[in-house]
Amino acid sequence: MGEARGGAGAGASGGGLSPSAPRMPEAGAEAEVATLLPFLAPGARADLRAEAVRHVLALTGSGPGRALLAGQALLLRALVELAAAPAPAPARDAARALVNLAAEPGLHEPLLEAEPALPARLLGRALDPEWPWAEEAAAVLANLSREPAPCAALMAALAAAGPGGSGLERLVRALCTPGYNARAPLHYLGPVLSNLSQRPAARAFLLDPDRCVVQRLLPLTQFPDSSVRRGGVVGTLRNCCFEHRHHEWLLGPKVDILPFLLLPLAGPEDFSEEEMERLPVDLQYLPPDKQREPDADIRKMLIEAIMLLTATVFGRQQVRNQGAYLILRELHSWEPEPDVQVACEKLIQVLIGDEPEQGMDNLLEVQVPEDVERQLQRLDQQEQEQHSRKHPEELAPEPQAQGAAPT
Repeated sequence: MGEARGGAGAGASGGGLSPSAPRMPEAGAEAEVATLLPFLAPGARADLRAEAVRHVLALTGSGPGRALLAGQALLLRALVELAAAPAPAPARDAARALVNLAAEPGLHEPLLEAEPALPARLLGRALDPEWPWAEEAAAVLANLSREPAPCAALMAALAAAGPGGSGLERLVRALCTPGYNARAPLHYLGPVLSNLSQRPAARAFLLDPDRCVVQRLLPLTQFPDSSVRRGGVVGTLRNCCFEHRHHEWLLGPKVDILPFLLLPLAGPEDFSEEEMERLPVDLQYLPPDKQREPDADIRKMLIEAIMLLTATVFGRQQVRNQGAYLILRELHSWEPEPDVQVACEKLIQVLIGDEPEQGMDNLLEVQVPEDVERQLQRLDQQEQEQHSRKHPEELAPEPQAQGAAPT
């Protein structure tokens, strides 16, 4: 089970970031793009510069257009400059173009070669409470940080922002503070944090008991206004659950993570009095209009986070004792997505099955031979395909993340 990356890829494929790219003949396309460069310079006339940026934005809306721009290092650098420039520069369209370019992993290297300080510059804009296009800057970072090299560069930028994790602290504060930026919602900081939490240094910061970071993130698992933010936070929590040494703290009274993972999976079911008493207080007597998390990917990540918490004997006992089986049983009956239902079944089997044999108390530390792991992956795939064939009528599309279009 790999560590989660941030929610849906921000870019041309979703959210309507850009108009359709104009058709250009192959011959002369590079030359035509090169003619845009003088109009992107700081001294260019404002209206011509805005029109040139709109043309570049249109190009980023197609694969061939993005490939064409990938070889234009000077133009990419000019685009970065404009994305961080104050008015009257067309910073928003420039930033949107960067969102689309960064949505393609193959373009990360050209972008960073054109401007090695790109992650640091975008971070400064994303965390500036006065910058009107901070959401676009965060969306570029969400796309860039999905890959190891840009993610490492972003971590370095955060480290340089201040000693002792103060850069990450600023990011978490911006994410968790309503109205941090009155002109930008900053939903895409969620996927940024999720991607960063793939790295041990970020998880060490997040799981530091003295910082109370996880506790600040937990309420956002129910954030109503953005599946992008919810997905990023749930992905972050899931990645933190890989650190089994912290499971007792996460499940204990200082954090009490389990109710926050179970509540989005719970529906309006009416349990018996005896069953109700087994549930945490926050999951008892839910209203009849209680809705489950509408995003299937987020539901799956929530299940996977709980599965990770059951890796140890202590974790399994805690999850059982808090009535997780009751919530999962009802979820399994309701779940329309085959892959989420399969994940739910596996977690239920862990909870109702026998304890592993001696020497396998911590399932995260069990070494699985590569050939066995490949065989298990094939079986997983076959199981999901069979499940899909058995329940074709349940494959209704789920709502997708809204906005500037993270994975």
